[in-house]
Amino acid sequence: MIITVTLNPAIDKSLSVPSLRLGRRHRTVERRTLAGGKGVNVARMLKTLDQPVIATGLAGGATGTQIIEQLRRESIVNDFVLIGEDSRTNTNLFDPTTGEETEINEQGPLVDADELARFCDKLYYLARGAAMVVFAGSLPRGVEGDFYATLVRELHKRDVLTIVDTDGDALRQAVRAEPGIVSPNVLEAEELIGQEFGDDEDRAGAVREIVALGAREALMTTPDGCWAQVLVDGAPQLFRVTIAPREPVATVGSGDAFLAGYIAARYSGSPPEECLRFAVACGAESTGRLGAGLIDPRAAERLRSEVELTAVELGARVS
Repeated sequence: MIITVTLNPAIDKSLSVPSLRLGRRHRTVERRTLAGGKGVNVARMLKTLDQPVIATGLAGGATGTQIIEQLRRESIVNDFVLIGEDSRTNTNLFDPTTGEETEINEQGPLVDADELARFCDKLYYLARGAAMVVFAGSLPRGVEGDFYATLVRELHKRDVLTIVDTDGDALRQAVRAEPGIVSPNVLEAEELIGQEFGDDEDRAGAVREIVALGAREALMTTPDGCWAQVLVDGAPQLFRVTIAPREPVATVGSGDAFLAGYIAARYSGSPPEECLRFAVACGAESTGRLGAGLIDPRAAERLRSEVELTAVELGARVS
């Protein structure tokens, strides 16, 4: 069983608005509303990929009820802890005439100590039957930056593989707790490492550094694929994985699709190289539709053959 944790879920509204200009009235040409948040997106895609998954986290108010009801309609097994304040609503504006995307994310609810304690009890109960737990997305107000790190350490004791996809201080502290896998994008990795990446040498060095900081494996997504340091037969191996550029409909959620593809392949027992190929294929396929957490498994499988994977010698210079 795979568990996804979304502490700050949302109702995600994706709107396609041609020739978007601030201060003007517009009409949408396409709209999609989904239960969202990174962990929820990953859960939806794992369900689509026929993997056993339970979505958990915190949900509050009318928005939280809407999130849970939508997951039930999609037959996604879920077990959220109800909290007092309303969950958030996020809006993604996509301009098909320019390809530009604008995200407007609400801050989210304030969570108290009792609510967090109830969530921890819930997670530890669910984790009894779990092989993997995915911590994905931002922390809501009232939750300290070391919260993911605390949960990672506790699940280590239970021999559960932990996967972290977050940013900022939450990522920094979680990496030090030695999770199994971390999956930042380039901007999140730059913030974690403390420098901008100017070339492939910097990007290769970044995944090495993330592993040195504590993560067992590091997957850094890029617009054309990923850099990854994973274990192959117990030994660390660095890979550069790419796919030819595609004309995207929208890119929001492509990192979640990447991670879901990697987790699904790994849970199914695929070798590391094939996990990475499928992850990049899923991320690329997801950019062809409006709304995060949506992929066509057959299309992703076809794209796998277009993914190029290159092993890079650890410590070698990358040109």
